[in-house]
Amino acid sequence: MIEIGLTEYFGMAEAMGIIGTMLVVLYFSRKQTQKLSEDIETKVLNDLAQRMHALHDIVIEHPELIRVISRVNVNSPDIAYAYDILFTFAHAFHMHQRKALSENEWIGWLRWMKSSFQQGEIMQIWESTIEMEKWFDPAFHEFVEKQLIPKAK
Repeated sequence: MIEIGLTEYFGMAEAMGIIGTMLVVLYFSRKQTQKLSEDIETKVLNDLAQRMHALHDIVIEHPELIRVISRVNVNSPDIAYAYDILFTFAHAFHMHQRKALSENEWIGWLRWMKSSFQQGEIMQIWESTIEMEKWFDPAFHEFVEKQLIPKAK
């Protein structure tokens, strides 16, 4: 029978401690890498949203320019403004999906979106003026149809 001395036990414990430390470091570095990837993607989405907002500002000032992207006959900045609001709503929706908004912030956005659809003309613009399924992704389109448009009672 082989006898293991006290120093061998300490040596094995030291090796297990080093291996355990390496596993913990590996775990947290992978978590950090995932978080960094999500942060970069969120920043890209925010940059695109800012660019889209700048384009909408131009169309609001010159509504005749909307014909560049759509053949909708618009003589008013209302449609361009509605686009800007809807793209802002879509951006907030996607930030909520990515968990970049706290639940409290999301509830505030959701209330604002619902009241806009109930009290403003944005619902009529969504339903009749423009084919919104061409301009917004299916997840946001479904969200608007199920959550924001009041159901007839």
